[in-house]
Parts: sequence; C-alpha cells; structure tokens
Amino acid sequence: VQLQASGGGSVQAGGSLRLSCAASGRAFSSNAMGWFRQAPGKEREIVAGSNWNGGGLYYAESVKGRFTISRDNAKNMVYLQMNSLRPEDTAVYYCAAAPTRYVQIQPTSYDYWGQGTQVTVSS
Repeated sequence: VQLQASGGGSVQAGGSLRLSCAASGRAFSSNAMGWFRQAPGKEREIVAGSNWNGGGLYYAESVKGRFTISRDNAKNMVYLQMNSLRPEDTAVYYCAAAPTRYVQIQPTSYDYWGQGTQVTVSS
C-alpha cells in the first residue's frame, strides 16, 4: 500500500501549484483523505481534508479561499490546488489516508502517509 505525492516545486509569491497524490496497492475510495504540511521546526498540520465521497471538505483557516482539495475515486487520486501562494506556505506537503470515512483533523488519526513533496514559495 503506497501513497505517492507529487507536484511540489519552487514558485514566487502569488503563484500556483497543483499537488497530486496517487494511491496504489489498494483503493481508498472509502477513506477520508487529507493533505498536511510540515515546515522546519513546526508540527505537522492539516491543510485540507475530504470525506470518502468528496464531501465534508475541511480547510485550515490559513488556506481558505486559496487551496482546493478534490479527489477522483475512480482513479484513486487526490489533488490539492494551491493558488495565491505565500512564503508562509513553504513546507513539505504530505497526503494521508484515514481509516474512517469522515475527515479527521489530527495527524495521528491517519494511518497511511505519502513520502512528502517540497513546496517553496519565495517573496
């Protein structure tokens, strides 16, 4: 079972990136999925989450209106569209799957994790 995150990179403030998370080894269509990030010296925090069916969307206050999570269960994919990026968005971004159908906020509630993709936003 593997989650593979991709799409990170370096952009200037105001730019956009689209992160993708590909699941393999099993289907996650019945699982809540989340995107987390961790900046140096900081704890891992949730950025966005989705219920198993794409509903119940959760966003951290800091990204509301700028980031959009979506999923394609038929393709076993989850996405994070990030617009109007800011230097404070710089972090390693992780996708994760929870053993429940409904969005969880705490990282400890997720039991499958991707390897992370670096996002760097310069001012």
